[in-house]
Amino acid sequence: MNLVKLLSAAAAVGCLMASPVALSGKAYAQDQIVIKFSHVVAPDTPKGKGAEKFKELAEQRTGGKVKVEVYPNSQLYKDKEELEALQLGAVQMLAPSLAKFGPLGAKEFEVFDLPYIFPNKAVLRRVTEGPIGKQLFQKLESKGIIGLAYWDNGFKIMSANKPLIKPEDMKGQKMRIQSSKVLDAQMRALGSLPQVMAFSEVYQALQTGVVDGTENPPSNMYTQKMHEVQKHATLTDHGYLGYAVIVNKKFWDGLPADVRTTLEGAMKDATTFANDIAQAENDNAMTAMKASGKTEFHEQTKEERAAWVKALLPVHKDAESRVGKDLIQQIYKEAEAAGFKM
Repeated sequence: MNLVKLLSAAAAVGCLMASPVALSGKAYAQDQIVIKFSHVVAPDTPKGKGAEKFKELAEQRTGGKVKVEVYPNSQLYKDKEELEALQLGAVQMLAPSLAKFGPLGAKEFEVFDLPYIFPNKAVLRRVTEGPIGKQLFQKLESKGIIGLAYWDNGFKIMSANKPLIKPEDMKGQKMRIQSSKVLDAQMRALGSLPQVMAFSEVYQALQTGVVDGTENPPSNMYTQKMHEVQKHATLTDHGYLGYAVIVNKKFWDGLPADVRTTLEGAMKDATTFANDIAQAENDNAMTAMKASGKTEFHEQTKEERAAWVKALLPVHKDAESRVGKDLIQQIYKEAEAAGFKM
């Protein structure tokens, strides 16, 4: 969707919302407030279920003052378009992957893309629920965006149509990535050829050989049926895929204070729900994909994992000038506080 179409959509939304939200951004409590919540994955993923939980809680707790319309599977916008749509007011809420903020100018968010920077989920929580997570959200406000919550998907695995046992096995493979300089550097460190592509286009690209493989948490791989067009996958758990639930700042600031407070509570509980089910969804997806017999999954030995870590840790050093050396060191300190030496 080009800029003209986005502007037209934003204008149309502005007209539709003229009664619940005036052009000045002031909301009138007596009218229903509509929140269009757009995302690019399937409804039965952790993000999809989290969005539906927020809808349920928001509508229930506001007594119908707020209506949340959830649009999954890129129904409204592809992942390359949705941030611009949010900034223009064509949608009010998104949950993009954290890699999306780099191209927007908030390069610090690409720290989440660094391979092996989070040894486990406990370290991740120390970052997203602590001062670092809040500091990162502050970077978005100048872009007209408010960050509300961090949602998990899970840790990623590598897939392709050949076995990926050693890091050298990645050499020459055309690997789909999100638009992220860090992910680009990660794939190049492995000798792969990174290909930036919208999430909604990945299945067909794998099916037709436009790309050879990709990296995804199991739930995304399964719900998008990528296992049907990938013969091999290795449980590398090399990188984290998470989302930031964000909202248009003008819209959010214009809400009545009581409604905003209620929605913040609904988002907090929806976040707990979404993060609690993320691991179960990934475990269930792995079970289903293994049962299908279409992809052969390889579990790494300690020696194999060490080889992948050795191959990818230099990406941290290379990324210092982009995401910030101090930020990387802050996360190292959180890892060390949890008992992991980086």
